[in-house]
Amino acid sequence: MARLLFVLTLGLIGCALSLVSSQYEARSLFMELERAQVVTRDLDVDWRRLQLEQTDHSKHGLIDNVARNTLKMEPVTPARTIYLAQRRDQSEAPVVLPFGPLGEPMPVPAGRNPSGARR
Repeated sequence: MARLLFVLTLGLIGCALSLVSSQYEARSLFMELERAQVVTRDLDVDWRRLQLEQTDHSKHGLIDNVARNTLKMEPVTPARTIYLAQRRDQSEAPVVLPFGPLGEPMPVPAGRNPSGARR
């Protein structure tokens, strides 16, 4: 009988150690799963941000394409740029001639000087 009791005690200790080992493994696997879910959420946020940036960049390309092809717009070049020099006399504003979309001078209404101020 003592022998049977000893074998049963060994079996009980073995089962207890097996239970503790499996619970420890389950907890570590659960922690690994939680870490993987956090990484998944971070990657999902990054993916959505990248999709938003791609949409934003494609809008700029679409606008550029329409401006160049449909509206026949061209990039500004130094040859078509008007530079204004500041006068030493600060009492008068610099004279700016208005230009149309193709660079030709626009007619100035009667009674106004080219800078737009009344005479």
